Amino acid sequence: MNVAIITGASSGMGAEFARQLDNSLHKTDEIWLLARRREPMEELARSLRHKTQIIAMDVTLDSAVKQFAEILAISNPKITVLVNCAGMGKHGSFTQQSDKAVSDMMQLNIVALTRMTKLCLPYMRKGSKIIQLASGAAFVPQAAFAVYAASKAYVYSLSRALNKELAGRGIRVMAVCPGPVNTPFLSRAYEDESAIGGLKKMAMLEAETVVAKAVMDCRKGRSVSVCGLPMKALYLATQGVQNLLYKFT
Repeated sequence: MNVAIITGASSGMGAEFARQLDNSLHKTDEIWLLARRREPMEELARSLRHKTQIIAMDVTLDSAVKQFAEILAISNPKITVLVNCAGMGKHGSFTQQSDKAVSDMMQLNIVALTRMTKLCLPYMRKGSKIIQLASGAAFVPQAAFAVYAASKAYVYSLSRALNKELAGRGIRVMAVCPGPVNTPFLSRAYEDESAIGGLKKMAMLEAETVVAKAVMDCRKGRSVSVCGLPMKALYLATQGVQNLLYKFT
């Protein structure tokens, strides 16, 4: 059984990846939707053509990850695509953010993504793909978004390295690095949306646009997907030396 797995699938980028992959995956039997909230995934599943399995779970909990590992062991699927979209951010001064907010960002953006990737890899074969939702925030440190930006820099670095490591197995890994995207993430990240700067508002894209570019870039075998001229300019300005070193490591 060939399956695609999408975390953070209840809304935003995760839900949009489900919709677009539903139209582009022709050798995949099922799409597995993972997120904490079941009802939005059930509604999404009704709009998809693929057979869908809904797994309501918190990917940061050891018990939930253990149960998901058991589901994989019993089903023994071939994972054609893994899309790690589950993530969160909190805007504000590091010193004023609660310990819980900081810990939650690190646990979800870094630890859970890493564990999910490692858990799924044994079920992936030549031609399988991993899509990791990083961010344009990965390219430069961001005051008032310090932990979030640092966590996405980790996702970006991990993805680029794994793409090299797994090339011999024929498994591609791609980091998706959008700028601001019009999703519920923003209202959760910014308690006061007036704090979203003018430049970010000007550079904001719709989820459909970012995901369509990511799906196309993944099909082309690219290791990074950057959507929109402002983000592409930032990427080129900050990643030149890193990309040169990446080619020779």
